[in-house]
Amino acid sequence: MTLTSQKKLETNKYELIVAVGADEFGPAVDRAFRKNIRRFNVPGFRKGKAPKSVVYKMYGEGVFYEDAVNELYPRAYQQAVEEAKLEPVAYPKIEITQVDGNGFTFRAEVVCKPEVEIGEYKGIKAEKSVKTVEDSEVDEELDRRRRRNARMLTVSDRPAKEGDTAVIDYEGFIDGEAFEGGKGEGHHLRLGSGQFIPGFEDQVVGHSTGEEFEINVTFPEQYHEELRGKDATFKVKVNAIEEEQLPDLDDEFAKDVSEFDTLDALKADIREKLQAQKESAAQDDFENALVDQIIAGLKGEIPTEMYDNKVDEMMHDYEVRLQSQGIPMEMYLQYMGQTAETFKESFRASAERQVKIRLALEKIVELEGIEPTEEDVGAEYVRLAEQYKSEVEKLKSAVPAEDVKKELAVQKAIDLVRDNAVVTGGEAEAEEKPKKRTRRTTKKAAEESGEQK
Repeated sequence: MTLTSQKKLETNKYELIVAVGADEFGPAVDRAFRKNIRRFNVPGFRKGKAPKSVVYKMYGEGVFYEDAVNELYPRAYQQAVEEAKLEPVAYPKIEITQVDGNGFTFRAEVVCKPEVEIGEYKGIKAEKSVKTVEDSEVDEELDRRRRRNARMLTVSDRPAKEGDTAVIDYEGFIDGEAFEGGKGEGHHLRLGSGQFIPGFEDQVVGHSTGEEFEINVTFPEQYHEELRGKDATFKVKVNAIEEEQLPDLDDEFAKDVSEFDTLDALKADIREKLQAQKESAAQDDFENALVDQIIAGLKGEIPTEMYDNKVDEMMHDYEVRLQSQGIPMEMYLQYMGQTAETFKESFRASAERQVKIRLALEKIVELEGIEPTEEDVGAEYVRLAEQYKSEVEKLKSAVPAEDVKKELAVQKAIDLVRDNAVVTGGEAEAEEKPKKRTRRTTKKAAEESGEQK
C-alpha cells in the first residue's frame, strides 16, 4: 500500500489517494480465483478444475479483480489513515479510480474528528440541593409494597368500582365492523389504571358480574393510523370482579416483605434508601449542569456525519431493546403513530448533545494530559468481567486496551471537572467539596457521551 496523495478538501474533510501494487494485488487475485473457480463452467474441464489461463481466456483477465479489490481496500484504507494521522468519524466514500493486473488505485473521502476549543472547565459553579425525604414518600413506598403483596378476592354482592379488577370479554366495532386487535377474552382490567382507551374503564365501573353491555369510545389522535380519531363501540361482558385486599401495616407485614422484624425498622430502611436516591439524583443534576456549561463553551465545526451516526446508533439500540421484549420496530411505530423518519428525528437533540459532551471531555483529556495507567486498565477489565459475567482474558480479546483507555480517560475528565467545581445551593453542600463517588454514578455522564465512531 502506498499513500500517494493527501489533500484537505474542507474543514474536517480530507482526500486520500491510495495505490495497492502488484505484490499485494496478485496474491489477492489468486485467492479470489481459488475461492470462486467452482462458479465457472469451462467446457472440457470438470467443475472447479479449469486452469486460470483458460478461465481468463473465456471470461477476461479482470473477472476476479472486484473480489481482490474488496479484500484489500479496507486494510489499505486503514493503513493510509494511520499514515496520514487522521481520525475518521464516519465511513469513508471510496472510489476505485484504476485497476489492472498491476494493482489498483482508489480515492477515499474521509470525514475526521474536528478540532475544538472549550472554555473554563475548572472552578465552574453549579447548584446542588438535596431534598429531605418526606413522611408521605415513605408512606407511598409502603403502600406500593402492600399492593405488591395484596390478595385478590372475588366479590359478587356489588357492582365494580374504581380500584377493582374486572375480568372481561370484549369485542370492538367501527361502523358495525369488527376490527383487528379489538377482541379479548378473560382480560384482567384494573379499573382506573388507564390501561385501556380513555373512557373505557369509566364505563365498566357500576356494572356487576354477568352483565353484558356496550361501551362507546373515541380512539385518541396519537393512536396508530388505522384507528386514530375514530369512534368505536365495544360489546363487553363482566365475568368476575376482584377486589384488592391489602395486608395490615404492622410488624408481621415487615417480617413478610423484608429482613426486618419491626415496621419501624422497615420504615427507617426505606427512608435511608430514598434519601440515597435523592442524593444520587442531586449529584447527577449537579454533574449535568457542569457538563451543560462546558458544552456551552464548546467551539468548533462539528461534522453532521457525527450527529447522524449517533442518531443511527441510538435508534439501533432502542430497536434492540424492543426486540428483547418481543416487540418488532414496525409494530411499535404503528402503535405510536410514527414513521421511521419521524421517530429517528426524535433522537437528534439528544444525539447532538452527546456528541458535544464527548468532544468536550476528550479535549479536557488532551489539555490535561490524562493517561490511565496499566493498573487502571487491568482493574477495568476485572470490573467489566464481573459486570458481564465473563472471563478477563475473553474481554481482553474482544475489547482492545486502547478503547478501554479512552473510556477511562473520559471518566477521569469528568472526575476532574466535578472535583474542581464550586457547589452552590443547599446548606452543607455549599461548604463541602463534592465527595468522590462510586464508578456507577460518576460514569453516568461518560455513558451519556457515548463512543463516537
